[in-house]
Amino acid sequence: MSNAPDVLTLGETMVALRGNGPLKLGGSMEVSVAGAESNVAIGLSRLGHAVRWAGAVGDDEAGELVLRTLRAEGVDVGAATRDPSAPTGLLLFEPRLPDVTRVHYYRAGSAGSRLTPDAVDAAFAAGAPRVLHLTGITPALGPSAAEACRRALGLARDHGTQVCLDVNFRSRLWSCDEASAELRDWLPHVDVLIASDDELPLCLPPSPSSETEPEKTLLAGGIRELVVKLGSRGATVHTADGTLHSPARQVHAVDAVGAGDAFVAGYLSALLDGADVATRLDRAITTGAFAVASRGDWEGAPTRRELTLLSAAAGTVVR
Repeated sequence: MSNAPDVLTLGETMVALRGNGPLKLGGSMEVSVAGAESNVAIGLSRLGHAVRWAGAVGDDEAGELVLRTLRAEGVDVGAATRDPSAPTGLLLFEPRLPDVTRVHYYRAGSAGSRLTPDAVDAAFAAGAPRVLHLTGITPALGPSAAEACRRALGLARDHGTQVCLDVNFRSRLWSCDEASAELRDWLPHVDVLIASDDELPLCLPPSPSSETEPEKTLLAGGIRELVVKLGSRGATVHTADGTLHSPARQVHAVDAVGAGDAFVAGYLSALLDGADVATRLDRAITTGAFAVASRGDWEGAPTRRELTLLSAAAGTVVR
């Protein structure tokens, strides 16, 4: 029996503390875990896909919480490693206004930033995935994590694995120039590129034509599908066959954190199902809406049976 997962993803997952007001005033905090790649992993697992997460945590109680949570959500953590000489990272969410949340990272020198290529080798050795999902966050964590991503891209090429890259630019981790220098080298390996519209310039070659027609430039460079996230305006998919746009689902917004990761999980889920572009985009928009309508990074991710709930009339009670 094959142990190959549908999706392999790698990156840092941290302990997440969520306050209910300004941190300087103290108060209580909710404890959970968060990380872009593990958010996607959980979203895919809830939709019925086999997912493997390769990451590093500290040999500490915080690390055990990360691994326990992912295991409980059905994510394979057999390729995860414990680093006895570095702590698990920490993430603080500080709601300051109804629609504004500040995020504070404590991840410098963390176990996740020291993820090694060996961990990636082990993850592929256990079974090559159908899809490798990477984000632009992991290479920004440090040299070792960046090298782990490059190893993953090489192994994906060797095994015929599709590659999905979510740019997910984090200005607190690296500069635009640093991100561009790294991610442009990745693009020849990438099949599905996902980015917000303001992240596209990070992936473009430095030429006037690429700035005026970024979508055509990226598709001509070998990207098979370019998925552009537009927030409350929905999303657009560009392929060689044309362009398709879908508006966002109208929901009561509770917490926008994690919506992009939920969107990616929905898109990849439908891609794995062999669905057409319209269906992939619709599922991505739907899973993103579930995230916006729920608190937390991944807690509101829907199961496959729940995908139709957004179509229910207001006040519906499911019995």
